[in-house]
Amino acid sequence: MKYALANPLARWGAFIIGSILLLAFLAPIIAPFDPDAIDVKAILLAPSSVHWMGTDGLGRDVFSRMLFGARISLLVGFVAVGIATAIGIVLGAIAGFYRGWVNVVIMRLVDVMLSIPTFFLILAVIAFLTPSIWNIMIVIGLTSWMGVTRLVRAEFLSLREREFVLSAQTLGAKNLRLIFRHLLPNSLTPIIVSFVLGVASAVLIESGLSFLGLGVQPPQASWGNILTDGKEYIQFAWWLSLFPGLAILLTVLGYNLLGEGLRDALDPRTAKIKS
Repeated sequence: MKYALANPLARWGAFIIGSILLLAFLAPIIAPFDPDAIDVKAILLAPSSVHWMGTDGLGRDVFSRMLFGARISLLVGFVAVGIATAIGIVLGAIAGFYRGWVNVVIMRLVDVMLSIPTFFLILAVIAFLTPSIWNIMIVIGLTSWMGVTRLVRAEFLSLREREFVLSAQTLGAKNLRLIFRHLLPNSLTPIIVSFVLGVASAVLIESGLSFLGLGVQPPQASWGNILTDGKEYIQFAWWLSLFPGLAILLTVLGYNLLGEGLRDALDPRTAKIKS
């Protein structure tokens, strides 16, 4: 990891993501108020020493809701990208290893899925389902696997002709051993980088869906539905839009910087070029 640590932008990315994850993990301990507690005497209070990020239209503490919203947004990102990565690895490995008509069928399916804008595809599917955190994670995962599939397929096609794979075949290694023992471990670099960058995309998608009222439903807090509350009072309650917007911006920036650093660290070709 020395190449990643030597990159100041990657260090900043790791610091940002580490800080957000720590705050999300400690939310039940450090949140000063119950995130769902309504206080009619504290409606739309500006940021102060009591309410660090102000209060919303129901008198709920925005800082507490931001902490618990981080847990929801990051959970959706990790689970959704985990589903997409698992599907992409399986389909990409099959297409790259077996090639032939199997490769053609899978890649045409990828082309069809890529021809449909992902966000609108998710909106169409969500419209027929009950909005919930679990449905959001599953739908994002089931509609975001195409990039991983193409990456894994490309790696397998390249590695399939390498000497160590041919030697293993000569020694009688079975297909499953070739895939899991020789090919997949040597394809982890683009998979890891894709996973890290994918979490940022999933957080953006979840925030967009929640902003439109199709994602995480109130009173459960997420950064997207905090933004939704803020649009009604944007002329005089700026804090309801500023803080969740900054949180989304920093999260996406952090994951992008971390992804670039990991790519430099894990890909010897990139590291050699930059050294």
